[in-house]
Amino acid sequence: MADIRLRQRLGSAGLIVLFFVGWELFCVISGMSDLVLPRPSQVVATLVQRFPILRPHILQTLATTMAGFVLGVALGVVLGAVIGVSRTAYDTVYPLLIGFSSIPKVAVVPIFVLWFGSGTVPAVLTSLSICFFPIVVNIATGLATTEPEMEDVLKALGASKFDILWNVGLPRTMPFFFASLKVAITYAFVGTVLAETVASNRGIGNVMMTASSNFNVPLVFAGLFILAGLGVALYVAFSLIEMRVTGWATRKTDLATA
Repeated sequence: MADIRLRQRLGSAGLIVLFFVGWELFCVISGMSDLVLPRPSQVVATLVQRFPILRPHILQTLATTMAGFVLGVALGVVLGAVIGVSRTAYDTVYPLLIGFSSIPKVAVVPIFVLWFGSGTVPAVLTSLSICFFPIVVNIATGLATTEPEMEDVLKALGASKFDILWNVGLPRTMPFFFASLKVAITYAFVGTVLAETVASNRGIGNVMMTASSNFNVPLVFAGLFILAGLGVALYVAFSLIEMRVTGWATRKTDLATA
């Protein structure tokens, strides 16, 4: 089993390396202009050269994203729990949430700027508004799919609704919860960068917008590399936590040998 996992990881790493090598060769052979598509080596060189300048912007984007993400998770868990255990809440609140999540968040950013001014607050709120919905859906789904037979048995044993929610419902939602976390963190970065391009003078989004206006395409791609790296790092972190917390729900990989 360890050999299979090692081969899978080496294969994945090889495909990633092959992608960037192919990108580099394509730019060199075709003579692609840097203003259209810079080579990965140019992007990495720009990233290394500008890193001292980019560091505060990276920290700003990361802090803003995590603030919006944490608030979004808290809001999503509360709303998801209410919707999951109450049919009335499902019929009234859920349609409103669907309507809100259907609104393009680029249209919401100017409203946040009007209310709170430009800066960090609109970015945090945009990140929150775009990442909490997957949490709500998954928590509500996990709670709503608890077997009625199990609830009946626990009620017969004297368990209250809170006992059933705390001891059965919430643990049951953990696989759904961590699946939604890995989706929500990527959405949180989208919301932060979107707000930073519109209403902030700090952050990777602002750096990319300024670089784009100056036709500094390698710096724009360096910003994309940074965002991708941050997203992957947090995704991996949540995956590792998920393995420790919900290892009992992980699908077996025995069939991978076939």
